[in-house]
Amino acid sequence: MTRGYFGCRKNVWTVAKNTWEKGLQYAYRDRKNKKRNFRALWIQRINAAARLEGMSYSKLMGALHKAGININRKALADLAMNEPQAFKAIVEKVKAA
Repeated sequence: MTRGYFGCRKNVWTVAKNTWEKGLQYAYRDRKNKKRNFRALWIQRINAAARLEGMSYSKLMGALHKAGININRKALADLAMNEPQAFKAIVEKVKAA
């Protein structure tokens, strides 16, 4: 599993084992960080689109919850980026409610 590593990291047993175990730790940690980073990106995109419509992110999310519109941040950010008319329709529905 240490194929492709450089120097002693690929063929000296203890060094290779330690490197491999540390790599597993990094992989576990970064799977969690990847989710965190994507959530932050979605929030930034929603906030930018919401401010164009005259709302802040927190007010929009609170109004969505109050109106009973269940849409996750990933889908909402995708609408904000690729379908601005649909995002605007959601914001108008929330403002009316």
